[in-house]
Amino acid sequence: MDIETYVRELPKAELHLHIEGTLEPELMFELARRNGVALPWKSVDETRAAYAFEDLQSFLDLYYAGAAALVREADFFDLAMAYFERAAADGVVHAELFFDPQTHTARGLAYETVLDGLERACVTARERFGIGSRLILCFLRHLSEEEGFATLEQALPHLARIHGVGLDSSEMGHPPSKFARLFARCRELGLHLVAHAGEEGPPDYIVEALDLLQVERIDHGVRAAESPALMARLVREQIPLTVCPLSNVKLCVFATLADHNLKAMLEAGIKVTINSDDPAYFGGYVGKNFVDTATALSLSRSELKRIARNSLEAAFVSEAERRPWLARLEALEG
Repeated sequence: MDIETYVRELPKAELHLHIEGTLEPELMFELARRNGVALPWKSVDETRAAYAFEDLQSFLDLYYAGAAALVREADFFDLAMAYFERAAADGVVHAELFFDPQTHTARGLAYETVLDGLERACVTARERFGIGSRLILCFLRHLSEEEGFATLEQALPHLARIHGVGLDSSEMGHPPSKFARLFARCRELGLHLVAHAGEEGPPDYIVEALDLLQVERIDHGVRAAESPALMARLVREQIPLTVCPLSNVKLCVFATLADHNLKAMLEAGIKVTINSDDPAYFGGYVGKNFVDTATALSLSRSELKRIARNSLEAAFVSEAERRPWLARLEALEG
């Protein structure tokens, strides 16, 4: 079978996916029309033309503007279902969706509006596609820790529906240490912990996320390669990295996909996974990230299989849920 077919056949988990970042321009304009929201762009084509990002912040400015189209519970349901349809076609068996409540509550939306729509989609996706899922609340790091505590307070009545917390948005100037008390509280509440670190920020941010926030996974983490000691630690402790190759190129972390260090980290023994981050903005969902990265870095089928296995092993699921996925993976030739 060709590489595209092989990638689709690989049972895989997507562990770094911002659900707001799956808002395709067509759906954005449809939601804006039905909600009476004015967008900064006049057309779908003009919107796509704006996707020439210089760095993370230039992307975030556009990302937050587009999110304004999301207003009702049905909008969040439609958004997530559009993602799950693509994920099913890419062979995703489990997805852990990041969502940013602060992006929406700051616009006057009720917390329940966001969560109810996403959760309804998660239930529907399991029934329709057999895809398992988890919801991970992300705190916006460009805001204060106090604002993060306020968001956590809003989430407390809904913790049975939230499986973990993360840290996203502008990395530079907002180290993980800024949120040490907040993550300590989340840890006390029994939530899984992840954080973006080492995308634009230095390796020290990864160390802070591990030591001060005590996260279980690092989102991105590609700048770990600048620190031999950190690389050795990631190998020794088998800390998963949720790498997003097309995103890294689109945001100028690497000049081209051929320059990406994913294969080098994999060969070093680091538990890397492949994910799509904000695929509506970065040119590809998880299947395309696998295929394009495999092509650019000459990844073998056994390496792709290992990356898929890493994702299943790093997912926040029970062993009973994980076991059949791993059995399917091992039964696949290559």
